[in-house]
Amino acid sequence: MFRSSIVYLLSFGSVVCEGFSLPPDSPFISSSLSTASTSSEFTTFDADDILKPKYEIEPTPFRIGHGFDIHKMSPVEDAGQPIIIGGVVIEHKDQKWTDAEGKHVEKGGIYLTQLGVVAHSDGDVIYHSIVDAIFGALTLPDIGQVFQDTDPRWKDVDSSKFMEHAYGVMSRYGYEIGNIDVTLILERPKVAAFKPAMKENIVKLLKTTPGRVNIKARTHEELDSMGELRSLSCHVVLTLLLK
Repeated sequence: MFRSSIVYLLSFGSVVCEGFSLPPDSPFISSSLSTASTSSEFTTFDADDILKPKYEIEPTPFRIGHGFDIHKMSPVEDAGQPIIIGGVVIEHKDQKWTDAEGKHVEKGGIYLTQLGVVAHSDGDVIYHSIVDAIFGALTLPDIGQVFQDTDPRWKDVDSSKFMEHAYGVMSRYGYEIGNIDVTLILERPKVAAFKPAMKENIVKLLKTTPGRVNIKARTHEELDSMGELRSLSCHVVLTLLLK
């Protein structure tokens, strides 16, 4: 279905390969364009080869995937970015964050602060878990292998770009979303008011319907790093249906 590599054809301003085409504004293009601006030669993006395995991804009627993600939370001045979940910036009052390292108050003390997520990208645990579940359902490598946190191209990137790419991969293998069940785990801040917007974003990005997307949120009963507001996590189970 796919060639062994995606070739950036800079002279045409788009990415084209046999059976696979990406728009000019794709995140897979922008960094290569800036890198290649000092050279007339084209650039090959070999990292995407892992999404085109040598074995056949059989067209079974449906597939099930599970995704998981976890990120540290810290004072927003340390994290350098806000909490973003499901594409929504989570505005909140100052929270009682446990300073396990003693950076702002005595070690183990409570520091009242606005929170942010520590991550290479924007740290969106719902989007990352969904992408991981899509790749898993298709027997493809995990999100960390595809979008490595050592790659400067993904630094501070909007995770909707990962969702768009996962949707494209899923579609090209002949699948669409069956249903998505999200379980978000964080002690604070509360997110009930933000869930409708999160759901709307997922529906739009994956071109599905509201009746196929569910978002649940729960606390961690004040246990471990999540209970101390030092982390948040997410589980996603989804099904893919053959078109």
